[in-house]
Amino acid sequence: MMIAKWFNSSSALKKWTWLHKWSSLVCTLFMLMLCITGLPLIFFHEIAEATGTIVSAPNMAVDAPRANLDQVLAVAQSRYPDKKPMFVSQDEEDDRAWFITLANPTVPVSGYKQVAVDARTSQVLNEPPLEGGFMNIMLSLHVDLFAGLPGMIFLGVMGILFVISLVSGVVLYAPFMRKLAFGEIRQHLSTKTRRLDLHNFLGILTLAWCLIVGTTGAINSFGDLLVDHWKEDQLASMIAPYKGKPAPAKLGSFDAAMKSALAAEPNLALQFVAFPGTTFSSPYHYTFFMRGNEAFSKRLLKPVLVDASTSQLTDTRTLPWYFYVLKISQPLHFGDYGGLPMKILWALLDLLLIVVLISGLYLWVVKYRSQSRKVIPCAP
Repeated sequence: MMIAKWFNSSSALKKWTWLHKWSSLVCTLFMLMLCITGLPLIFFHEIAEATGTIVSAPNMAVDAPRANLDQVLAVAQSRYPDKKPMFVSQDEEDDRAWFITLANPTVPVSGYKQVAVDARTSQVLNEPPLEGGFMNIMLSLHVDLFAGLPGMIFLGVMGILFVISLVSGVVLYAPFMRKLAFGEIRQHLSTKTRRLDLHNFLGILTLAWCLIVGTTGAINSFGDLLVDHWKEDQLASMIAPYKGKPAPAKLGSFDAAMKSALAAEPNLALQFVAFPGTTFSSPYHYTFFMRGNEAFSKRLLKPVLVDASTSQLTDTRTLPWYFYVLKISQPLHFGDYGGLPMKILWALLDLLLIVVLISGLYLWVVKYRSQSRKVIPCAP
């Protein structure tokens, strides 16, 4: 009862009003940009299929022999002799192609190239573009504003402010809900009041979804920092016996390393492989990230470290809890759990949020202009 009285007191409402006003104003333009760029990203796979940029391997017998992975890597690297393999992956729904991502070993943060190679014949299928193009531009804007880690952290802070604006908005809207029917738009009052009622109604209507998307977006923005913490904590423990040793001058068989990883986790499937010295690995290992085969377990990865010189198993451990939070947040942010129906729902809610953001900004501009037009009389 005491807490309820405090929430409804005039001083508390003033504080919540200030908090809602400034948290909303600071993040609104950036949230609007994220909503606009996020809309096509919801249908990333569908757009890739429609535009013909998705890689499709030819049909073959189910028991067709698989190509040696060392040969697959050699074919991909022959396209870009000056670059080194960084990551290797397969599509979750189609294991007929390998995707090899290569980069300049001295400047591994740009100039990425990807080569899709047939997993049966080791023939090059395509070279999916990783930079440029409409979808990649939308993705870069949405993830880091083309600013790398600083951009990701900045957008993460904007996501936190967005969640604060939602919570404070609920606190301010709650007293009015006791006086009005849910979703009521007071048509008999001024245009400004009607627009405020509509803004509040759409905000409450999309509240749960906004909290989900805002929270998962903020978590995703700090993903690189979580990976760095994992490397300094768990990965450092796993590679402790290698401390002080030089990185291998020549890598051992990738095909043999793959067999070691699959033998260590026979009930799991491969998600992707990080090569020595890359973000998700150590200087001494191929790191195989394995996943389950169910809808939910596909998001829960388990790293398997294989010595890059000997192709022998080094260690495998369950990832810490914060990594699972990150991996669950990523697909949930884009509605990538329930197929096309869930994606359509996410898109519709995204459009409603755009209306909420624009209407909130409009209401503030109208209020600011009306206040600035007031003439304060001067003392004689």
